[in-house]
Amino acid sequence: MAADEPGALELFVSIGLSESKARETLRNQALSALLREAIVQAQEILGSAADKTVGTLLYNVASRLKDPKHLGFLVEYIATKKIVTDLQLNAALEYVKSHPVEPIDAADFARECGVGVIVTPEQIEEAVEASISKHRAQLLSERYRFNMGLLMGEARSKLKWADGKIIKNEVDLQVLHLLGPKTEADLEKKSKVSVYLPSFLPSFLPSFLPSFLECVKTKSLMEQLRGEALKFHKPGENYKTEGYVVTPNTMNLLKQHLEITGGQVRTRFPPEPNGILHIGHAKAINFNFGFAKANGGICFLRYDDTNPEKEEEKYFTAIRDIVEWLGYTPYAVTHASDYFDQLYTWAVDLIRRGHAYVCHQKVEEIKGHNPPPSPWRDRPVEESLLLFEVLPFHGEATLRMKLVMEDGKMDPVAYRIKYTPHHRTGDKWCIYPTYDYTHCLCDSIENITHSLCTKEFQARRSSYFWLCNALDVYCPVQWEYGRLNLLYTVVSKRKIIRLVDSGAVRDWDDPRLFTLTALRRRGFPAEAINNFCARVGVTVAQCTMEPHMLEACVREVLNEQAPRVMAVLEPLCVTIVNFPAPHKVSLLAFLPKLGLRDVRLQGTRQTVPEKGYKRLAPGQPVGLRHTGYVIAIQSIIKDTNGRVKELEVTCTKSEAAEKPKAFIHWVSNPLVCEVRQYERLFLHKNPEDPAEVPQGFLSDVNPNSLSVIEEALVDRSVCGAKPFTKFQFERLGYFSVDPDSTGAKVSSQKGQKPGRVPSPSPVQMARKGKFSCT
Repeated sequence: MAADEPGALELFVSIGLSESKARETLRNQALSALLREAIVQAQEILGSAADKTVGTLLYNVASRLKDPKHLGFLVEYIATKKIVTDLQLNAALEYVKSHPVEPIDAADFARECGVGVIVTPEQIEEAVEASISKHRAQLLSERYRFNMGLLMGEARSKLKWADGKIIKNEVDLQVLHLLGPKTEADLEKKSKVSVYLPSFLPSFLPSFLPSFLECVKTKSLMEQLRGEALKFHKPGENYKTEGYVVTPNTMNLLKQHLEITGGQVRTRFPPEPNGILHIGHAKAINFNFGFAKANGGICFLRYDDTNPEKEEEKYFTAIRDIVEWLGYTPYAVTHASDYFDQLYTWAVDLIRRGHAYVCHQKVEEIKGHNPPPSPWRDRPVEESLLLFEVLPFHGEATLRMKLVMEDGKMDPVAYRIKYTPHHRTGDKWCIYPTYDYTHCLCDSIENITHSLCTKEFQARRSSYFWLCNALDVYCPVQWEYGRLNLLYTVVSKRKIIRLVDSGAVRDWDDPRLFTLTALRRRGFPAEAINNFCARVGVTVAQCTMEPHMLEACVREVLNEQAPRVMAVLEPLCVTIVNFPAPHKVSLLAFLPKLGLRDVRLQGTRQTVPEKGYKRLAPGQPVGLRHTGYVIAIQSIIKDTNGRVKELEVTCTKSEAAEKPKAFIHWVSNPLVCEVRQYERLFLHKNPEDPAEVPQGFLSDVNPNSLSVIEEALVDRSVCGAKPFTKFQFERLGYFSVDPDSTGAKVSSQKGQKPGRVPSPSPVQMARKGKFSCT
């Protein structure tokens, strides 16, 4: 209805709407049309104008009814005063939503909606009196601090169709009669609970306390996903979802679906096996597997292997490995190719039903959202059937579906020709189904209840429903959620390949990337990634997070799990000349833990400390961690270039010396390892944004994103550690044994310092030995 249609404003005002509300309603054309139709129908039944009570109910029907075909049915009940309360109307709307197929059983409807039920004041009085009697002792003790909602709730449970306002008035009246008027003590506000902050906490903490407490209160992923279940339909109640299309056979198909699943929640994680999973996939894995687990259901791992040109076996293996690493076990591992025969049969059926046709437009012609209409759209069914049978011999011919998607894309492709052998089906097929055709039908075959996908697939929801209904098969429900992105990185498969090809990174598992294999190699525990996904939560809006939020989750886990060891990245030899041993020449043998020391001088040639420098320097003793000794420099030994190569020091028992300003860490009889230190791979937050990086993301690669320390020293206790074992190198950060370590050398990747906001980089430790910093 047009907003300026004559008489509309007066009509809406006549049912009790204020003029401002009526004008607001007129701005919504769909609501205006439905409301006007409801008023006209009510006036025909009443023979006069509707009063305000009826008008309010009519407005609620028009604004909340999802399926207009039931409008006349509900208006009749309202106009004839069979539905007179909001409570009854709520039940009526829920009933028609739950019974989408006509005709509606009038007797069952009346029973479920309280039609004809009259609740007397005496009944309300008795119900409230019984509830107060039950809680009398607590009421007298707590007086007006008692939760009065409990009394109203119990009364409502006994009198389902009673007016809530009348119940509240009766509760207030009887409580006043029992307790009398409120006293000054009743009116006193509860004192706020003060938060005790110990004096040793840093002074800046109070300003961060609210956000810190919010983090502590973050619900677990399972708790969040159980909450998400309240938003979603129950298995078998797909028709209650907004936008779901109900056909004459829908209820029968849903009945068959429930017989197969037993009402069990079923989800699936459907990756394409043409690349490695990234941090955004971690959210998808947690949501799909976690939602099923939280609700006692099952989740399939289904490979969308419909493009053999880009698929490799290593990707299949890596995907399953990552899913299991994150702690999830698929109910079954399936492939879209498992259903190629059934999908082909359905494609033939789709043509027979007049919903698909063979098209000879070239790929370049049909790209984008506004391609020219196909001149073959209306070709005879028999002709398309014949051509589809010999489609492999028609070059660039495709099978297209007759529909317009939500984003305006017309007639999406269902099948295309690819003369490439498939890794599972070999040379059996040279025509392969597309995502738009395959996805919903595979969901139908596996009886998926909730098809969870990211927001960019929302434009495909209508085609999802359309295709299942066009073939008259069970139709699951597609639900969308916001994808997870991180700043300072790229996750596109195509762009990661370009990074690898250009030599900017070594491979898909380079720790500077945010693929899940890279994060595992970097030393990020699966538990930390899952915690991060829980902290981000499941929202409709797209999330773009700073990397340090993920790194904070990593530190929380490793702080509890990673054993602490001593390590020195830039070692300097220190000899204790007066250590109390019988043979000074055999010092390392008698005291193997006092060999090499890490002494941080301010510059390699500096022997006089700068102002504020508190580490070891001439005239400035330091303590040795965990030894009970304080050492002081006696002489500095330099090489021919004037660089410090060794320090000779004397030691004193801690109790006999002044308290030192600092303590230094050290190792002796150490293991030599390679440490790879990483900074952020990109210099800008959004390397793909032309506004930030006009020359493209490759030009934004940080040239200093990797530095390697080949002769770092670490305590020998790490020897024999398996790949991915994590350690906390005291005062340095968290490190993980790298998979490319060898028996000759350990490598490691370096992480952030404990309890500090991380630098923009990780470090990697591996095994000639090599370590990765987490």
